[in-house]
Amino acid sequence: MGSLVREFWLFLKEEKKWWLVPMLVVMGLVGLLVVLAAMYPGLAPFIYPLI
Repeated sequence: MGSLVREFWLFLKEEKKWWLVPMLVVMGLVGLLVVLAAMYPGLAPFIYPLI
């Protein structure tokens, strides 16, 4: 997993694709919200409006 992150970081630095970072952060946060909604069904009514 660490090598994947390192490879991606080197790709961003070499190719100057910094615009990918905000997209990946937002996608990661949405994924985290979906996982939390699946793990804690009682929180689902509060999490789903955020998605």
